[in-house]
Amino acid sequence: MTEEPLVFPFTRIVGQENMKRALMLNVIDPGIGGVLIKGEKGTAKSTTVRSMNAVLPYRTVVKGCPFRCEFGKEERYCPYCRDRVSKGEELEPAESRMRVIDLPLSATEDRVSGTLDLEHVLKTGEKKFEPGVLASANGNILYVDEVNLLDDHLVDLLLDSAAMGTNYVEREGVSFSHPAKFVLVGTMNPEEGDLRPQLLDRFGLSLDIKGERDVKKRAEVVKRRVRYDSDPESYIKECKEELDETCRRLTEARRILPEVIAGDDVVDMVVSVMIHFGVDGHRADITLLKAAKANAALEGRKKVTKDDIRATAELVLAHRLKRRPFEEAGLDQEELEKCLQDL
Repeated sequence: MTEEPLVFPFTRIVGQENMKRALMLNVIDPGIGGVLIKGEKGTAKSTTVRSMNAVLPYRTVVKGCPFRCEFGKEERYCPYCRDRVSKGEELEPAESRMRVIDLPLSATEDRVSGTLDLEHVLKTGEKKFEPGVLASANGNILYVDEVNLLDDHLVDLLLDSAAMGTNYVEREGVSFSHPAKFVLVGTMNPEEGDLRPQLLDRFGLSLDIKGERDVKKRAEVVKRRVRYDSDPESYIKECKEELDETCRRLTEARRILPEVIAGDDVVDMVVSVMIHFGVDGHRADITLLKAAKANAALEGRKKVTKDDIRATAELVLAHRLKRRPFEEAGLDQEELEKCLQDL
């Protein structure tokens, strides 16, 4: 087994709180729909996403399953696990840590979806499937750097699979499907082109980040990076406890999420915010409610409050607001605050 490459620690990234929160909320509830991170080069986008490996929680999966099916969720089992169960085999659980899976820009559709060996099917009558990136992504974070440069049909494929939680492959009338429930994270530099609006809306959360302008914070970024570069192993060891604590916090948040309650008053607030800002459709309403619940779980609470809406509204709304040409994307925080105060 190859060793994971060393990455600057997640807990030592200065600032960028919205980016870190957006990533953690999606780990707590993958149903939020992923996150698109836009920003100029050198703003720690890729570093932050890849540094998640050290804080991601563990999942209980079926031992020996190539898709790491969630143990005990028989209705979500892949064909291999269902076949093993039908033959009377008792499946065993195993602990598997969530990981960040990189998707290279050069990936083909077959590489992403996987391929069916038609010759094997014709010879034996049995389906033989070569897993692709989506198989590795099941239960994990699928990361696409420079997502705006990825072919549109591949972005469509990823978003469809993430939304359905299933990868469906068909070749010459032969089909195969397997679970593909993952968190899609894309990063991009807007100077290199944007995503189509239809694709943009499919990401649950989105944010624009900029480099630090505060002198003290910017100096801290430099000092921490220089210390890390001089001895990465020692630096990572130094912050092991805080990385483990973040992992524990995410694990606990995932555990209590099903118990988090959002009352009718909270639902009314969510809907009122969307109407106030003129957002079309209902996808944003549902996403904001899910994000608010995940935020409550992250804070260790089982009841959603107005503060959770305040903390997540910009992440949900920033890429969905109608704006005039040359107007910057984003949410007017003062207007949001006034809207919430009136509720």
